[in-house]
Order: sequence, then C-alpha cells, then structure tokens
Amino acid sequence: MAAALFWGALAASSLVIGALLSIARPWPERVVGLVLAFGAGALISAVSFELAQEGVDAGGPAAVGIGIAAGALTFYVLDGIVSQGGRSAEGTSLALGAFLDGIPEQLVLGLGLAAGQAVSVGLLAAIFISNVPEAAGSASEMRAAHSSPARIMRLWLGVAAVCTIATGIGFGIGDNVSGALQGGVDGFAAGALLVMLTDSMIPEARKVGRASGIATALGFAVAAGLSSLT
Repeated sequence: MAAALFWGALAASSLVIGALLSIARPWPERVVGLVLAFGAGALISAVSFELAQEGVDAGGPAAVGIGIAAGALTFYVLDGIVSQGGRSAEGTSLALGAFLDGIPEQLVLGLGLAAGQAVSVGLLAAIFISNVPEAAGSASEMRAAHSSPARIMRLWLGVAAVCTIATGIGFGIGDNVSGALQGGVDGFAAGALLVMLTDSMIPEARKVGRASGIATALGFAVAAGLSSLT
C-alpha cells in the first residue's frame, strides 16, 4: 500500500507543480496556449494507448464503450453546472477534467500494482506530463478571473490528494476487480478526457493560432514514445 500511495502521490504532484508555476509568475497567453496544446497531445496519446487500448485488452470493447459513454456524460453534465462563471469557469472546467480523468487513471495505476505488475512507465509519464499543463492552464485562467492564489492552491492540493487516494484504493481492491470493471474504469477516464479536450482544452489552445497544431503533435509524440517503455 505504501508503494502505491508513493507512486500515486508522484503522479498527482504534477498538478500542484503546474499550479505553482502559473501562480509564481503570470504566463503570457501565447505560452499558456502552447502549453495547453502540448498537454492536449499528451492526453490524446493517453486516451489511445494507455486507456482505450489497455481497457479493451483487460475487459473487452463493450466495457470500454460503456465506460466512455459514462465518463463523457458525467463530464458534460458537471461541466454544464460549473460553466456559469465566465472566464473563471474555463479554468474550473480544466480542473474538473483533471479530477474526472485523474481518479480512474490513478485507480488503474493502483490496480496494476496490486496485480504484481511493474509500474507502468507510460501511464505514469502520461499522467505526469499532461497534469502540468492542465493545472497550469487552469490556474492561469483562474488568475485572469481574479481568483486568489490561496483558493487556486487549495483546489489543486485537494484534487492531487483525492487522486493519490484513488491509487491506494485501486491497490486495495485489486484482487476483487474483474477485467470488465477495469475496462470500464479505463473507458470512463477516456470519455471524460475526450469531452474535456474538445470543449475546454483544445479551444483554449487554438487561441494562439496555427502553432498549437505543432505543439499538440509534439505532446502526442513525446507521450506515445514514453508509452512504449511500459
């Protein structure tokens, strides 16, 4: 259990790092957009290789499909609730996406450790790399909407803590989880990510123009390369 919590905390720490980097020094809008684009590419890779593919391998396409639908609808409904606050809601949407995909991602990390597998370098790297721009972009949007640094840090510390606990829960229930349930968990994370990417992250990244496409491709390439280390 201690090892699971350690790896979970390591993965989730990048959320706090991203928020701190944004709070320490305001980022130009172009830099925020490029960072978000890079993170979007990394998340697309995570959806493709670490969630959808591995979910199908574990539980079959039906379980993953049901999970994707559940994750997409959950994010859509909750995002509609929080999207009432103008620009601050844009940052909150990114935080919601990090929360909804972070919990199942880190559950999967804990499940793998419970099964006696080595730490998935690809999954760990994808979580870490994508968390930084998610948190940094969210914190930048919230700062622009005049949210206080203390409020922003409380939010991201809370998200990181819950994600860390999710790794421990995954480890604790690992012996009692069927392949279908694991596939559904993978699918839920993928579905939440896909809606968040389409509705929140990519539109923000596109504000910097055509360069966002190159940054997205670079993020995908880096994360896909790291997934081969699994």
